Amino acid sequence: MKVLILYASSGAGHQRAASAIYNYLKEKCPPWAQLQLVDCLARTNRFFSFFYRLGYSFLVRRAIWLWRLCYFVTDFKYFRRVVRSFASGLNRFHAKSLSGYLITESPDVIISTHFFCSEIAAGLKKSNKIKSRVITVLTDFSVHPFWISQGTDSYFVPSEYAKMQLLASGVSSGRIKVFTIPVDLKFSRPHDKNELSKKFGIDKDKFTLLIMTGSFGVGPIYKLVKLLYQEVQVLAVCAANRRLYSRLSAENLPNVKVFPFVENTDELMAVSDLIVTKPGGLSIAEAINMELVPIFIHPIPGQEENNIRVLQDHGVGLTFSSLGEIKKIIISLRDNPEKLKNLKESCRNFRKPGILEELGNVVCQSSAGYSS
Repeated sequence: MKVLILYASSGAGHQRAASAIYNYLKEKCPPWAQLQLVDCLARTNRFFSFFYRLGYSFLVRRAIWLWRLCYFVTDFKYFRRVVRSFASGLNRFHAKSLSGYLITESPDVIISTHFFCSEIAAGLKKSNKIKSRVITVLTDFSVHPFWISQGTDSYFVPSEYAKMQLLASGVSSGRIKVFTIPVDLKFSRPHDKNELSKKFGIDKDKFTLLIMTGSFGVGPIYKLVKLLYQEVQVLAVCAANRRLYSRLSAENLPNVKVFPFVENTDELMAVSDLIVTKPGGLSIAEAINMELVPIFIHPIPGQEENNIRVLQDHGVGLTFSSLGEIKKIIISLRDNPEKLKNLKESCRNFRKPGILEELGNVVCQSSAGYSS
């Protein structure tokens, strides 16, 4: 029995979701199961792979207006058919190696956490070139049309709103399951706050704010730190923004701990009371899994703005219109534990846990008849 977990290394969230699925299945699947974690872009030609990765990074960091335009055009219902047809043809042309790989591997199950991977796999399934069960796991709380591909057997979506969008697009109810976006099991395990506070050299009794804005370290992190360090204890994650890390480290502000790119996000969340974060699907899923109330900052137009709308319909997360307002919000929550408790309850109510277990059940069902 062979299972491929596919992602595209364009944005860190897709890879984190795929890795969470892979690590869980590796632990739970029978010993004869063959599991492979595959970056689909690594199996396209160099030109396509380079510009797919670089293009996304450049647009969201340097030309956000152009990203907004691209998202609008590809999502606008009157343009969808033409745009999707063109994009699909381009994807198939550059993904010949990936298609050949999937045909050769002929897996029993394909689990995809990126729409590009899903489109290629579902297209092969539709044309009877593979017979795999194709499962798409959405990593945002609403559905862009590119996520929908004929030939997909199941969609795992993180919100009822996303389910309604799929139903409106003609996907049958029986093919849709609603679960929170998959996150690594370390975000579900207990943490010792006292020990972690010692590890990070912070005061466990102080109200603590975690600021992290994705792998690029974008947004007004420096301004937020300067605005808030006298009010709360601040953990600032600069990620790939080396200039910001050097600047904040050099200032050596009291009540502030500065971090570069980190792998122990779960530990930082465990010692925090609030998080200021970009509203990426994985970041949100990790935060609410830790019952950490998010304050949303610097959303990418399109998918992240839609994430905010869906979440706020359920009372999850907070937004602000100015840096002065965010300071008022944080101080209010610091001084009003009951209000913070109610917001955490909204996070708990919104969560729909169990996606890893459900995917494990799917794989186990597919493995019926296999043995070592």
